[in-house]
Amino acid sequence: MWSLSIPETWQRSPQASYVTAGALIATGVLLQSLFSPSRDNRETIIPSPRTTLLPKLAAAERLQLPYPPDALPGARDVESPYGTFRVYEFGPEDGRKVLLVHGISTPCLSLGGVAHGLAEKGCRVMLFDLPGRGYSDMPVGIDQDIKLFTSQILIVLASSKLSWTGGDGFAMVGYSLGGGISAAFTSYFPYLVSSLVLIAPAGLIRDRHISSTSRLIYTKHTVFEPLLLRIVRSRLQKPLYPPKKGSQGQPDPDEPAGTETAVQAEVNLEGNQHVVLSKSHPDITIDAAVNHQVHNHQGFVKAFMSSIRYGPIQRQHELWRRIGRTLKEKDKMAFVILGERDPIINVHELREDALDVLDGRVQFVVLDAGHEVPISKGPKVAQHIWEFWESGQ
Repeated sequence: MWSLSIPETWQRSPQASYVTAGALIATGVLLQSLFSPSRDNRETIIPSPRTTLLPKLAAAERLQLPYPPDALPGARDVESPYGTFRVYEFGPEDGRKVLLVHGISTPCLSLGGVAHGLAEKGCRVMLFDLPGRGYSDMPVGIDQDIKLFTSQILIVLASSKLSWTGGDGFAMVGYSLGGGISAAFTSYFPYLVSSLVLIAPAGLIRDRHISSTSRLIYTKHTVFEPLLLRIVRSRLQKPLYPPKKGSQGQPDPDEPAGTETAVQAEVNLEGNQHVVLSKSHPDITIDAAVNHQVHNHQGFVKAFMSSIRYGPIQRQHELWRRIGRTLKEKDKMAFVILGERDPIINVHELREDALDVLDGRVQFVVLDAGHEVPISKGPKVAQHIWEFWESGQ
């Protein structure tokens, strides 16, 4: 799935790659023991651009940012033991409550089109920036796993003046990594979540899509961490081009994606078509927002790497089976929306695996799009979700 480019000599000679990998591991352990700061001196929170950038800008300059702080309505900053999180909440207060969880590389702005579409249909929507993205701080020394994500979700829910956990609870809409997060959260809190909607979700990605190089590079402490951070940051700062496709113009299912493909797939809008993610700033684009994030949020690359290492991306089958049992008990269905040309989530594999672990309690819609389906098709995605709920789910 995500991996770094490696020297040609590694590709030509597996033995050379093993020797080099061993040397990197040994060097990394030695350098970390020499240069890692003591625990008492370590940073505990990497602040977001909310505190490192915004105070330096005039009001007019803030409005010109690729991700303006008022990009979505109802903004608030929620303090927590993990730093401050950015939350947006808008729509009719008495509407169906919907929590949206974004992907690995974008701020929650990526789901702006879907959120606006649902709010216009009468829903009360809430979005938030995951740790290390957008205007949310990055906690240091804490793995970006389901424990952290679950804690953040409960914190942002509790920050609302409205009750989100009473009555029928709330619906969850998760995209990409956010799909894996939403499914895992639902498996632990099945009676808080009234409806589960997954868009191009992580969680069931098959092992064959993870290259051996990726496993090596993204295993913690395999190489000197600051060096690895610089390499990944450099790759993510390169111009973003469309992911590699096969001879028929479709994603090549057997081609391991590069490190930056996770970002490319979320921001690549075919034909550079313009989509509206923010009603107040209709000209902002997700690719510019992500590029700005790479350069201005010092915690982003660490968050990106930690999410790949520890996030609910693979092997979540047992948690999804728990969801299937609950759906059967409730006589409900989950809803999955996929992009036909998605280079990250294989439509046929995901359909097969989800049907299995959810015990058939799932409906699918496949749209003419790539992994960026909720960005490029936001209003259409919102309409499909609404129709699913109107059917009694």
